[in-house]
Amino acid sequence: MMPIKTQIVNTSGEGFYNITKEIRHCAKELNPQERDGILVLQIQHTSAALCVNEAFDPSAKEDMENFLKYLVPRDLNFITHTAEGPDDSPSHMKSILMQTGLTLIIEDGEFDIGRWSGIYLCEFRDHKQERKVKVKFIEG
Repeated sequence: MMPIKTQIVNTSGEGFYNITKEIRHCAKELNPQERDGILVLQIQHTSAALCVNEAFDPSAKEDMENFLKYLVPRDLNFITHTAEGPDDSPSHMKSILMQTGLTLIIEDGEFDIGRWSGIYLCEFRDHKQERKVKVKFIEG
């Protein structure tokens, strides 16, 4: 049976959190022999997501965050799901636009996501959260 690691990411409000280093560390722990395979990531929350995108220029991260706020404003007249606050329904809408899972190719023990790319946990809630990202290496 292949082990699964749980990477805890503490967030401090809405935004994109670069978790590339943490995921790289998990990958090395799960694949110490540096074999080829696939790394699978899955976030276990409905108000957050994962993505691979530009991580070199900080303004790109800001643009991505603002893009989602533009697509899903909080003042939509049909929002009814607000049990946990005004960010409740918009956070779920943003997560359906994004991904809850990622699959990365591993070659010689390393994932190559592109020269300027990073792995982000996309937090859509206003308040601090403890997010769990499951990480599994599949040899092959």
